[in-house]
Amino acid sequence: MKHLILAKSNDRVTDKAALVEPIRQLFSVAAEIPGVHGAVIYPCCIARDNRYDVMIALDMDKDALPLYDASEMHRLWKREYGDLLEEKAIFDFEM
Repeated sequence: MKHLILAKSNDRVTDKAALVEPIRQLFSVAAEIPGVHGAVIYPCCIARDNRYDVMIALDMDKDALPLYDASEMHRLWKREYGDLLEEKAIFDFEM
């Protein structure tokens, strides 16, 4: 399945583009979680107030979601970036 995270920065973030590489580095270890096959980070290419800033697309087995949720990588994502987000949307789908 694909596990998508769409994130919109809050007004504390003055350089949204500067967050992309650190987020990419954080999620670069996603495949170390059993059942997670990898992550791709997509920055938004349109600068508008009604757009999300980044999409994190994880490829994983459905039953890997609890392992992902409990992972140190996920905890670090929430701890380091949670206070910088105005909005976040999660969407899971199968192809």
